[in-house]
Amino acid sequence: MDNQNNLMEKIVALCKRRGFIFPGSEIYGGLAGTWDYGPAGSLMKKNIKDIWWKELVQLRDDIVGLDAAVMMNPRAWEASGHVEAFTDPLVECKICHQRFRADKLEEIASHEETHKGQKVTWTEPQKFNLLVKAYLGIIEGKQSEIFLRGEITNGVHVNFRNVLDSTRVKIPFGIAQVGKAFRNEITPGNFTFRSREFEQMETQFYIKPDGKEGEKWFEYWKKNRMDWYLSLGMRQENLRFRDHEDNERAHYALAATDIEYNAPWGWQEFMGVHHRGDWDLKRHQEFSGQNLTVKDLETNEEYLPWDIETSAGVDRSFLFILVDSYREEEGRVYLKLSPKIAPYKAAVFPLLANKPELIEKARGIYEDLKKDFMVAWDDRGNIGKRYAAQDEIGTPYCITVDFDTLKDDSVTIRDRDNAKQIRVKIDEVRGYLLDRIK
Repeated sequence: MDNQNNLMEKIVALCKRRGFIFPGSEIYGGLAGTWDYGPAGSLMKKNIKDIWWKELVQLRDDIVGLDAAVMMNPRAWEASGHVEAFTDPLVECKICHQRFRADKLEEIASHEETHKGQKVTWTEPQKFNLLVKAYLGIIEGKQSEIFLRGEITNGVHVNFRNVLDSTRVKIPFGIAQVGKAFRNEITPGNFTFRSREFEQMETQFYIKPDGKEGEKWFEYWKKNRMDWYLSLGMRQENLRFRDHEDNERAHYALAATDIEYNAPWGWQEFMGVHHRGDWDLKRHQEFSGQNLTVKDLETNEEYLPWDIETSAGVDRSFLFILVDSYREEEGRVYLKLSPKIAPYKAAVFPLLANKPELIEKARGIYEDLKKDFMVAWDDRGNIGKRYAAQDEIGTPYCITVDFDTLKDDSVTIRDRDNAKQIRVKIDEVRGYLLDRIK
């Protein structure tokens, strides 16, 4: 366990040192459960979301995109059951008054150890609503109470009819969305794993209400999502499916499974596939009074579609990709990130920062490559320190302009993973990178 804790300490330190993730509002002492993504982190996070969107929306004909509002009519949250059921039973430490989820026995035991020599007693479990309240209106006392969305699913379901009427999609089809959600997490922890503000990537895939059809699409999306994470370079031995037991599955779910990662603190869920049946559309139809059925043009049958949901945490995916890519080998630290995800695809250096001719040549290459890739520039310190910095950011290739470059128009390209170097002609550098970043 100590080695695993040590790994997380290294990850957290690297994220701060290299501009991946900073504590939220740090100069004011922070705000628990909030995080800010720095220059490298914001690029990597955008890459993950862009790859997800491209695969599920751009390259498919049966999924369209949506960007729904964070604030919704409160009736929508009543319909989805969040107002009534989006609660966690919590217990409170009577010594320090910290609260923990009643089902997290390991966290409770760990907390008791912090009160060395003291007998720790706890309150009876009480329910606390996880929805974050907000208020609309300019006159104090006359404001409307609303909720910031606790998940992004609802915005898709309430727009089901709008999407159906404004596009040419037909069953089976999906609606994809990426967006922020907010939860009043009582015990945020494990770095960004459990946060109060987080981002989700989801598809709601609507199908005919048929048992075999549901089973087919549920298995399809399980494999599709696992294959996607493997395509990002995650190690297969660190990923697994875990089906929900009957007593933990939502009452409306016909089937549910998680993709879990072998995190430093144990197997943890970061992606779910859920067969939600017609629960969502049925509830929104009931509460809104709007007809959300579809008609089969061949049989004239009207029905409420079933929904197969894929729901991934962007921040959790980001975190586990980082953990999975972390390497310490032969005295150096590097992130073995897929070039598709890496914040910068390449870095360009002049061998020496005080030689104008080297700087001019290197800047020309840098400016040219920037048109097609995110490329870093670094002329600080010696070349070894520059390599080390780019290794920790996960930059796959470092391009160095030296004195030989002035003679033969070739540069040194260093590979992050094996530290080997080759010479490549300047006019071939773009093609070299393109072949390896696809």
